[in-house]
Amino acid sequence: MRLTPSIAAAALLLVSLAACGGTASETGTEAAPATSIILITPNPVGTNSFLQLGVKGAEAAAKELGASFKLYESKDPTSIAQNVDAAVRAKPTLVVGISFSFDDVFNTVPKANPGQQFLQVDSCAKDQAPNLACVSFKEHEAAYLAGVEAGLLSKSGQLGVVAALDTPFVHRWIEPFFAGAASVKPDSKGTPLYVGGSNPFSDPARAKSQAQTLTGRGVDVIAAAASGGNPGVFEAVAASGAKAFGVDVNQCALSPGNVIDNVLKNVDVAEAAAIKEIFGGKTGGVKVYGLAEGGVGVNALADDLASSGCTVADSPDVVAKVKQTRDDIVAGKITVADPLAG
Repeated sequence: MRLTPSIAAAALLLVSLAACGGTASETGTEAAPATSIILITPNPVGTNSFLQLGVKGAEAAAKELGASFKLYESKDPTSIAQNVDAAVRAKPTLVVGISFSFDDVFNTVPKANPGQQFLQVDSCAKDQAPNLACVSFKEHEAAYLAGVEAGLLSKSGQLGVVAALDTPFVHRWIEPFFAGAASVKPDSKGTPLYVGGSNPFSDPARAKSQAQTLTGRGVDVIAAAASGGNPGVFEAVAASGAKAFGVDVNQCALSPGNVIDNVLKNVDVAEAAAIKEIFGGKTGGVKVYGLAEGGVGVNALADDLASSGCTVADSPDVVAKVKQTRDDIVAGKITVADPLAG
């Protein structure tokens, strides 16, 4: 833990610092109190469900720990680096960066600031410093389960994914989805399309256009992995009679009757647990959450499936198959290949 900076130091900070984009940190000039958390996002939170979970987890941990919380919202790689610099200068108890967008900056900054604790959520810098803790997930396991559902429920056998970017990390939502479908419908075919552009994680219009391209090719089930762009995918399937899968949280209510299920990631729970461990003195290391740890899943496995609004609730045979597949993955009978592992 760090003591509150002196009045003189705080005055210097007020003159010298300027964080780039933050709701609570528009200028990044306030010195942090004795116990404090600064969360930095790679993009504005907006309707991005993944980033919303990140904020929720950090806020919950801060409240439980009696710590203050500040959010710095970045806009691009440059502002990420500037926000990290501003956060480090503010000297909080913990600096949290969320997503793979922090891989580069957290490859160097923690080593240059050994007295500051850092947490990276949903990825980990390649050259991890002792004062950097990491939390990651086995998204590919949950994507495989969604694929099983898609394979059983697709009438055409034509499946698609609208993903934000064509990167190894994002492919965790693509190949496993198609592999899960092939495990129950060997002749199924999968086609991925990407949002891309300057705002790949928050572009509903582009995501909708890509989904329309897929439905035009006969695809009747699309997995949406475009974060803030997912509502565009839901609009496209609703107009075409196709079905979709959401991501990160339960998005079935966003398009009633059109969303089969969701590839869930309990970011908030895992993040809050990691923050509490760091405040308790357990720093560094990597924790990975998969199906066995309850870090990922689908709504078909949840106790509240009947009230979830997800259409898979109307197919108990599919739900039973998903539960059996989950058990087989946890028991090691089925190994889901991780695209990120190469």
